[in-house]
Amino acid sequence: MSKSNIYPISKSFVSRNEKEYLIGSKSGVFWLFGLSGSGKSTLAMELEKKLHSNHIYSIILDGDDLRSGLNQDLGFSVTDRRENIRRVSELAKTLCHAGQVTIVSCITPKNEFRETAKDIIGIKNFHGIYVKASYSECAKRDVKGLYAKASADEIESFTGKQSDFEEPENTALILDTEKEDIDDSLNRLYSFVNRMIQIK
Repeated sequence: MSKSNIYPISKSFVSRNEKEYLIGSKSGVFWLFGLSGSGKSTLAMELEKKLHSNHIYSIILDGDDLRSGLNQDLGFSVTDRRENIRRVSELAKTLCHAGQVTIVSCITPKNEFRETAKDIIGIKNFHGIYVKASYSECAKRDVKGLYAKASADEIESFTGKQSDFEEPENTALILDTEKEDIDDSLNRLYSFVNRMIQIK
């Protein structure tokens, strides 16, 4: 079917501002990116708990969860990674426009992918957060056993080894989990997010 035969109805929905007022906070997408094992998922989960304890509703889009469901048909080629980010971005945009504080935890290894996410979600709604830790530090942690498998060449296109991870050109916040403990990173993350979502 031609795109000319598609008629979006989103302009007739209850407005984002009305939903934000009902929920009690402004929406936004807080996109945590970094190497596997850098602390993205841990920070996302702890942020959700801290927001919840302060009566702020949020939702997490985790890369591994999405790859086991919505994006299970995708591999790890550059083309598939690009499509993975596109789909996650479209979902995050939909949730943001529905008034939700949306936390994304996704490796997002290339600046190109981060720009795609920002373009889809919108520059005012997208907040890139680099969860920084070196490959050697993440390999030392190896919480999922992936670095050991990558070292034994049991994983193809592993980010940081066969597949490059690009340092961000610019981003809203950097959390260096190699140099600061998780509580310090979480407190800085929460402070940033809370500042962005306050209804003036």
